[in-house]
Amino acid sequence: MNFRFDIILEYREMFLYGALMTLGLTVVATLCGTLLGLFGALARVIRVEKGSAPVKALIWVLRQATLVYVTLFRGTPLFVQIFIWYFVWFPVLVNPHDGWIISGELATELRRNYGAVIAGCLALSVNAGAYITEIFRAGIQSIDRGQVEAARSLGLSYPQAMRHIILPQAIRRMLPPFGNEFITLLKDSSLVSAIAVTELAFVARTVAGRYSVYEEPYYTIALIYLVMTMGLSWLFSWLEKRYNSANER
Repeated sequence: MNFRFDIILEYREMFLYGALMTLGLTVVATLCGTLLGLFGALARVIRVEKGSAPVKALIWVLRQATLVYVTLFRGTPLFVQIFIWYFVWFPVLVNPHDGWIISGELATELRRNYGAVIAGCLALSVNAGAYITEIFRAGIQSIDRGQVEAARSLGLSYPQAMRHIILPQAIRRMLPPFGNEFITLLKDSSLVSAIAVTELAFVARTVAGRYSVYEEPYYTIALIYLVMTMGLSWLFSWLEKRYNSANER
């Protein structure tokens, strides 16, 4: 097999752009998914011992809604979710005539130039949020309940105990599964190539279609994915060792 480096060199800028787009999608989806996951986990673990009936009812509704959200987005394929976001939900949310969130000329501009990217980010973010919700929940519940009771006995409120005592410890325990989710999301971002987002998989498919060759572009993006995942694995391993060392001191 003669590996044609000239093809890779000719499209090197596209491969670089695809790699940056892949990283950008992953970072944005992880950040948004973390916010959704933190809110969802708190909704599932929070307990109100004293409070009015409406407050308890609201928390119950939030807990059930979060359970439905996690079940729905963890129980259906991400590939299907991407198509639903792009072809069904995004046109409803952003529509030139009667968009629920954005309408008018801005909606037309967004749909024409950034529709696929925005829909891909939304799909990845919401899907990641469902998994990160469970990561947060498991991390919070792994902390001994006696620590909450001790914090309450010292005069801290439940939110204060959660913020200053529970969450810092839970985050340290969450680093390994959170790193795995980040890496999984990086690789799963290749699925948005199905809606023409110009990330690595889309670039490889474009180059393969241009020259009718497949080894060069797909080996290249496989190598790029491998380098990125190895880098992320090293980063999260370093963070885990650093926080564990700080905790021991």
